[in-house]
Amino acid sequence: MAFRSILFDEPDGAIEPSVKAPDFFRDLNLDQIVDGITANRQEYDLKPFFHTPLTRPDTIAYRQEIMRDLEDAVRFGVFASFSSRMRTMRQHRAAIAKLHCTHHKEGWFLEAASVYCEAIESLRDELAKLTLNARGLQAFRDYLTQYAGSDAFRTLLTQVRHLKSRLSGIRYSLRIKDHCVTVSHYGTGIDYSAAIEEVFARFKQGAVKDYRVKLPESSYMNHVKARVLESVALLNPEIFAALSSFCVEHKDFVEGTIAVFDREIQFYLAYLEYLGSFKRAGLEFCYPRVSDACKEVFVRESFDLALAGQLIRENAAVVRNDFRLEGQERILVVTGPNQGGKTTFARMFGQLHYLACLGGPVPGTEARLYRFEGLFTHFERAESVGTLRGKLQDDLTRIHGILRQASPRSIVIMNEIFSSTTLQDAAYLGKKVLDRISQLDALCVCVTFLDELSSLNEKTVSVVASVDPDDPTMRTYRIERKPADGLAYALAIAERYRLTYACLKERMKL
Repeated sequence: MAFRSILFDEPDGAIEPSVKAPDFFRDLNLDQIVDGITANRQEYDLKPFFHTPLTRPDTIAYRQEIMRDLEDAVRFGVFASFSSRMRTMRQHRAAIAKLHCTHHKEGWFLEAASVYCEAIESLRDELAKLTLNARGLQAFRDYLTQYAGSDAFRTLLTQVRHLKSRLSGIRYSLRIKDHCVTVSHYGTGIDYSAAIEEVFARFKQGAVKDYRVKLPESSYMNHVKARVLESVALLNPEIFAALSSFCVEHKDFVEGTIAVFDREIQFYLAYLEYLGSFKRAGLEFCYPRVSDACKEVFVRESFDLALAGQLIRENAAVVRNDFRLEGQERILVVTGPNQGGKTTFARMFGQLHYLACLGGPVPGTEARLYRFEGLFTHFERAESVGTLRGKLQDDLTRIHGILRQASPRSIVIMNEIFSSTTLQDAAYLGKKVLDRISQLDALCVCVTFLDELSSLNEKTVSVVASVDPDDPTMRTYRIERKPADGLAYALAIAERYRLTYACLKERMKL
């Protein structure tokens, strides 16, 4: 296959840098995940890639192949080394804008071009030694081999090496007397180095410590150094004229496809680096089977990625959960006590499907997920004075907007809807909403305190946030597939008015 992109197996349209995060990012904590992935790579502007889920299962498979190849430490290291060289090249070019001396700028430009050529040749040589299974990486290797052997690149490489050789061969003499510095051709003065070495040779006794210090390389040049450089250029006009011509001729020496690849490969490197901390903590990831036809989805041993990151930093355990929808099942109704992991479970469901549609590994040991078109969330929000709407009206307005946009290919995630109204009204409205989602045949997770919604029809599945059977006040954060126990709403009311067993026991002590 001809190489087009490391992210797309065929042109899917340009991703503009101004692409904003989807509306559901904050509800699902995907904003935290993407921030964590891209934290050390702001220069590449990677977020638009993470804000745009793929539309074709074939493209998802294309990315998964590349991810699998790059999970190998050797392959990862080869591309990371290339990226490091390209970053150094860009730093050299960025330093030029801060310089004042023309010859100094041209010298750093030449150095940037030299680093670029080294990056290309090194990557070509290293890739030639590797076995690559991914179609995208194979196509890029073929392209890189052709580019590195092209007349344009060979000309650039030859000129860089020739110029560096000629510049490194320049010798000159400095004569400093009082406030006067004279620059002249090398050889016009007396070379005392041999005489000095001969004088001090008598004091040499075996191996001695080398006290020479390597001066740090810096783009800074004061006015004295700048005047010396100008004088050296006047003494060697032919070489410096060739340098100036080189800078003009190769002002855009980075080939366009290489520049795009350098940015796009960061998507994979950043993603895999981010997952590394979770894997070191013993958490597992898998490559899901993603279908745009089958809505029978499942996952084993999964978790909320954003929450897991926080728990790892706190040295706390990460609880993993499963789910499955089979046959005509489409809606997971999550009930159980407050603070039992229901919202985390709903976020996990959304995160899994979104990350799967980016083409990366997802939390869990095995997964089959749906390639959606439209993901909608309704999470509880505080009342806003600016909207001049009450909580119930705001819930109805937002859910109406979701149902108007949703299609049979959508995923809808709702968390504690209609909690501000009476039990009877909440049950009536909840049934109407789930009936509409059932008619659409969309996938849905509904976190609710209304147990009757869990057995609404054949498309609804009841899952319950479990507690320790020996101590009902202790949450296990495990979400189990079983009938609702009828206590979720009662427990919520008891907790609200501090009438639970634990609260009553505490008050009786007083």
